[in-house]
Amino acid sequence: MAREQVVLAYSGGLDTSVILGWLMDEGYDVHAVYVDLGQLCEDREAILGKARAIGARSAQIVDAREELCREFAFPVLQWQAKYENVYLLGTSIARPLISKVCLQVAREVHATAYAHGATGKGNDQCRFQLAAEALDPSVKVIAPWRMERFRQAFPGRTAMIAYCDARGIPVKASLGKPYSSDENCLHISYEAGQLEDPTVNGVDVVEFGMTLSPQAAPDKVEYSKIGFESGVPVRLDGARLSPLEMVTRLNTIAGRNGVGQIDVIENRFVGMKSRGVYEAPGMTALYVAHRAIEQLTLDRDLMHLRDRLSPEVAEMVYYGFWYAAKMDAMLAFIRETQRPVTGEVTLGLYKGNILIVSRTSPNSLYDAAIATMEAGGSYNQTDAEGFLRIMGLPGRVQGRVTPRLY
Repeated sequence: MAREQVVLAYSGGLDTSVILGWLMDEGYDVHAVYVDLGQLCEDREAILGKARAIGARSAQIVDAREELCREFAFPVLQWQAKYENVYLLGTSIARPLISKVCLQVAREVHATAYAHGATGKGNDQCRFQLAAEALDPSVKVIAPWRMERFRQAFPGRTAMIAYCDARGIPVKASLGKPYSSDENCLHISYEAGQLEDPTVNGVDVVEFGMTLSPQAAPDKVEYSKIGFESGVPVRLDGARLSPLEMVTRLNTIAGRNGVGQIDVIENRFVGMKSRGVYEAPGMTALYVAHRAIEQLTLDRDLMHLRDRLSPEVAEMVYYGFWYAAKMDAMLAFIRETQRPVTGEVTLGLYKGNILIVSRTSPNSLYDAAIATMEAGGSYNQTDAEGFLRIMGLPGRVQGRVTPRLY
């Protein structure tokens, strides 16, 4: 009887290496897919070699870095979406893309199942599964950490390391590691280990991979000019760049100036609070620059409407509802909203801070002749008398009917 084919989202780390072997023990042919999202300092060919050595039926790398920036991160940037007003969603954005890539491979290899290494406590299980089922309602999602027999076989990291030793699976794992991390070209997240204690200073525990500490950053402001076209960052210091190039170069510039570190207690989709430390230097700079050019170019009521909806978009991304009718509508809305958001912003980066030095736009709605506080100008202050009489009418009527104590 033919063995069932399964595609595994494979990172090459301890968990997915164990899962690969375990799935084979369960009777599956496993196709390992490493989705390249810009993970730092990893030997990708060695990762594929490990998967094949364990016994994967096939192993491949899919480069999705450009797509991650262009089709996922930049629309979220245009929404100015931050989960709970802080987190820039770097991991959340990437998970539906991983599912999409794995399902594309599943079609090619005729796999009927999709496996991932997310735990039953975290948000990633939601993002992987909700995306996969929306893209292919018939797919079987295998989440070993939610299966009792897997947890009984591997009650902790010691058992997983022993399994790898017995199978000859090479892994780099330490029982004393103070935290776990997840990275892509947008950011690096750090959680677990010592970070589970809210009294521990997360910035002191973490060895940041993208950013210097503000204290160690240069004692001089560094300037960068970012150009936008319809809400999309396209130029950096005069050079036209692809989305990936834009994020990568800004990571370097902002990172060396200590920009983009946060430490947050957040509310997971499954209901618990968790603690995360994040660094996202390039995206942090882009959020500030994008907001600055919007301040010149977006109509007040349109911007306020976008800002009211932005937390809802952040929730949808964080929870895993990227492939949903509501998100389709939100993305169509933001594309229309961003049409006039074109221009250039110069930022000053200094020891973890971002200063807005200047901003210009051919679509600027700012009129100095109207806004000036000097005498003259084109704004007639007498007009405000009638405006305020009309605006104050409901309050005057209510005040006569229900006097307020003061």
